[in-house]
Amino acid sequence: MLVEAVAADLQAQHGLKTTVLDLVDAGCGIAGFTRTALDDNARAVVEAIEQADGLVIGCPVFQGSYPGLFKHVFDLIEPSVLRNRPVLLTAVGGGLRHSLVVEHQLRPLFGFFEACTVSTAIYSSSGEIVPGEPLAPMTAARLANAVEQFASLLSGRQEAAA
Repeated sequence: MLVEAVAADLQAQHGLKTTVLDLVDAGCGIAGFTRTALDDNARAVVEAIEQADGLVIGCPVFQGSYPGLFKHVFDLIEPSVLRNRPVLLTAVGGGLRHSLVVEHQLRPLFGFFEACTVSTAIYSSSGEIVPGEPLAPMTAARLANAVEQFASLLSGRQEAAA
């Protein structure tokens, strides 16, 4: 829901086309040990990540970090492909004690890729996200700020490429 809220805001506020991918879309073929072992669905997800102009990353918190399958997907990506790519980080966990996952787990992962993570990350506890209900005010404010930062990075990157 959090990634979908970011995508909706990017479209509404900046007219940016978004595609939301879920690891479920990759199917069980994502468990291949190498890129050559991926089936077509899994390969399509990995290639979509590599070809995106920018990434809005969202993951659940699992035992104080990101889930292993999430990390496995990024192990399949060539590190240089995400260099200078705008990335907005989001995570959802069981409570506030997991709120630093975005800073201590996700940000270093994308630092390895030399991606440009926006300074505002979005964390929400699962109790704050209710389907069909608006986001909590603090989460909504962080989301609006992060979306502005992301859109600015993305447009700057596109202008430099032109």
